[in-house]
Amino acid sequence: MKHIHILKNPVQKYAWGSRTALHSLLDWPEPWEEPAAELWMGVHPKAPSKVEVDGDWRSLVDVIAADPISVLGNDVAKQFLNKLPFLFKVLAADRPLSIQVHPNMEQAREGFERENRNNIPFDAPNRSYKDASHKPECLCAVTRFEAMKGFRAPEDTLKLMDQVFSGTPMKELDPLRKDPNANGLKRFFTSLLSMDRTRQAGVVNDSVLGAQRLAGEDPAFHWLMELNREYPGDVGVLSPLFLNLVDLSPGEAIYVPAGELHAYLSGVGVEIMASSDNVLRGGLTPKHMDIPELLNVVNFTANPVIKQRPLADDDFERVYETPADEFQLSLIVLKDRERFTSRKKRSVEILICMEGEGLIEELDGGRALPLKKGMSIIVPSAVPVYAVSGNITLYKGGVGWGANLDL
Repeated sequence: MKHIHILKNPVQKYAWGSRTALHSLLDWPEPWEEPAAELWMGVHPKAPSKVEVDGDWRSLVDVIAADPISVLGNDVAKQFLNKLPFLFKVLAADRPLSIQVHPNMEQAREGFERENRNNIPFDAPNRSYKDASHKPECLCAVTRFEAMKGFRAPEDTLKLMDQVFSGTPMKELDPLRKDPNANGLKRFFTSLLSMDRTRQAGVVNDSVLGAQRLAGEDPAFHWLMELNREYPGDVGVLSPLFLNLVDLSPGEAIYVPAGELHAYLSGVGVEIMASSDNVLRGGLTPKHMDIPELLNVVNFTANPVIKQRPLADDDFERVYETPADEFQLSLIVLKDRERFTSRKKRSVEILICMEGEGLIEELDGGRALPLKKGMSIIVPSAVPVYAVSGNITLYKGGVGWGANLDL
């Protein structure tokens, strides 16, 4: 593939998605009856994109496999074994997603090999490892976006828990009172997930009563009640008391490394990640939960949430810096006569137009394509340099600058 091409991308219809958000944001036709949760741009085997080549729609997997160097560039093709290393998404959450964590590379390889040895089918509901890759991710808010990310400081958790359970202190908090550190957090969290159903139902009910009494004093109490409405009696209802709540304004982002417990609660965002589907769940879900493996993967160090704001350069590109080699997210906003020109040395990039319209041109005399809201395109490495003009807002997914690139 030597030129810029239009992409056709699959939509994942999960119960937590929205019937209107993606349609409105991407200027699609009338909403579907089923919730549209995620638009996927990439080559994940579960749902690869298609690319228009000579009038035909072909799988992006096949297009890259036919000529990986022209699409990815020599360095990226070598480092990532001729595969696109990132998955790019637009995500719309009308309901909270499950509490989850992603493994690091070593854990993913071991888990994948273990489940293969145990002959667990790839589509089995009790399969946790779908591939041998880690899954760091970065999410940027398009609308206001609310989430939970990482453990609160132990003293904050104890304060909120004691407020909610003022009449009936939780015995499961004893390890955290004794050791207000990572070890205490692990023992506390393990005890929560190990409750029998009778104990769990009683604790969740007490927490809801306490949160109702405290409503309005802290967002954690609001979200505890909201989660119980969505997942009544689930022990994950308690998570706003021990996980950091984060409220992102449009343009703000969070980076989620391996091992960090998190859950997306509401809003629309653009998300980019290593191309993996490895998820270990710990609550707020009817799906399979492998608790021993979850506890093995989770990092129990308490850390404050760091919101990322993009670093602007002189060419209208605002970059969200992360340590990931597989991906880099950036935002391009152009007005009037402004013009973005790409780097001369670059790898493959996927762009999606979120607002306005414009033009993308190959500056070596190649093709030019009009861009409009909802449209996504792939720019292969073989295109040496390109430019975008117009009144337009684009999100761009590319390979991380930390990768083995000759830039």
